[in-house]
Amino acid sequence: MEPEILTAAPQAQDALGRLIAFVDMGGAAMWAIALLSVLTIALILWKIMRLLSFGAWSGGRHTARALDLWSEGRTAEAMAALAGRRSIRARLAHAAMLAASNPALDTVATEAETGRVARALLAQARSGLRGLELASTIGPLLGLLGTVTGMIAAFQALQEAGARADPSALAGGIWEALLTTAAGMAVAIPASVALTWFESVVDRLRHDMEDAATRILHGARPAPGLRQAAE
Repeated sequence: MEPEILTAAPQAQDALGRLIAFVDMGGAAMWAIALLSVLTIALILWKIMRLLSFGAWSGGRHTARALDLWSEGRTAEAMAALAGRRSIRARLAHAAMLAASNPALDTVATEAETGRVARALLAQARSGLRGLELASTIGPLLGLLGTVTGMIAAFQALQEAGARADPSALAGGIWEALLTTAAGMAVAIPASVALTWFESVVDRLRHDMEDAATRILHGARPAPGLRQAAE
């Protein structure tokens, strides 16, 4: 194992050196894009983990079972099935059931409380999306900025060279300047795809939450005796 580790270490250092040299060719804009790419990847991974913790892809089986119990008038069992769960669907359904079971709240107050909880949960589900939107917007702009500044430098060098200008040197300066445009697009495309995907997941969560709240608040409401038993 030790010889393999000793062999891999120089290879990793060599790959890192080539990567740094590649980024250096694009100048300051390329370094900004590299930093943006790292932040974008970290944000995407964090968002996936957060949505997993919110039960975004769990299907809401426990919530569906609790809604069935609620529609059957088994209020206490329905709320017990959702108590302590971290899923956004379950938390919204549990809050709606608590509000609907509270005799001190009328229909308007119950709907207002459920809406307040739903907005807070959706805000948590949407956290981080603005960062991805920003990355997909400024990535190409940083790339364009690097390209423009690189082209300016290339044509300045051409002007200083005068009649002795080397077309190959000019071409080299241009393709190096264009690297930042490609790098900016390489960051913006995954960020835009991830943003669209996460927004579709949040929209599905919102739809499921609205459906659950409607079934709880406008479906079969528990009788007064059941409300007292739930308390």
